[in-house]
Amino acid sequence: MKYNIHLSPAIDQIGVEERVSRFTKRSIKNESKLMGLKLALSMMDLTTLDARDTPGKVRQLCAKAIRPHDAMPDLPAAAAVCVYPNMVRIAKEALGNSGVKVASVATAFPSGMSTRKVKLEETKYAVNEGADEIDMVISRGHFLQGDYNYVFDEIAAVKEACGHAHLKVILETGELSTLDNVRRASDLAMHAGADFIKTSTGKIQPAATMPVTLVMLEAIRDFYYSEGKMIGMKPAGGIATAKLALHYLVMVRETLGEAWLSPDWFRFGASSLANDLLMQIVKLETGVYQSGDYFSKD
Repeated sequence: MKYNIHLSPAIDQIGVEERVSRFTKRSIKNESKLMGLKLALSMMDLTTLDARDTPGKVRQLCAKAIRPHDAMPDLPAAAAVCVYPNMVRIAKEALGNSGVKVASVATAFPSGMSTRKVKLEETKYAVNEGADEIDMVISRGHFLQGDYNYVFDEIAAVKEACGHAHLKVILETGELSTLDNVRRASDLAMHAGADFIKTSTGKIQPAATMPVTLVMLEAIRDFYYSEGKMIGMKPAGGIATAKLALHYLVMVRETLGEAWLSPDWFRFGASSLANDLLMQIVKLETGVYQSGDYFSKD
């Protein structure tokens, strides 16, 4: 193992919460707000991870990713569509040369409870089907019992299995209990080869929160200062409103800088967010507030 997990700094929870509260009080003018809403839309990983998923549902989601709202064809496309491995080929064909990425969960998502052999085979299968990005889950049981070498080696092995695909490492922060654990897991994942670190599967509550995300952003900042390498960030689950998305963008800008305000380095994993972003964009551009019934549900 190339990183001593015990070198991760202790987290001052009260200090984190105070900093987060300041991010939510920034005043944003309408022109900047509109830019921010469109930027957030371009950072969306539209996701369908349901046992009832069908090829038709995946194709519909891909169509929305390419053109979020038919009445406003100039809106930016989403960053990616995230599906199970068996739906990757369907998504790849539907997205064509649109530039929207195909992300696939893997490694026995969402529990991570399988053998390493199965996890690596699933990862390779998804990449061979056409996945541009792999969203893996860490083995939380091993992490929580202090078996950090196991988790590190597993992430490194999955990274190798990804080949050309980018690797997002899901920490499942709702199961890590403390901000200290969130910081340790973030540091471990980045040193093991993560291209992105991600809060949650969306299947466990609490999912993404601003304090957890801030701790992860600060880990990314410190990693960049020490290693000279940019790592991406993806909060997932629980971000349902445009107002909250703007708070997250303020936090990213003030913690990491403008270079991270790009779909290449920051994503939202919250499909329910898309329609609220669209409603707010329409309101700012037309002065008319439309209900969610005017937008597709997927």
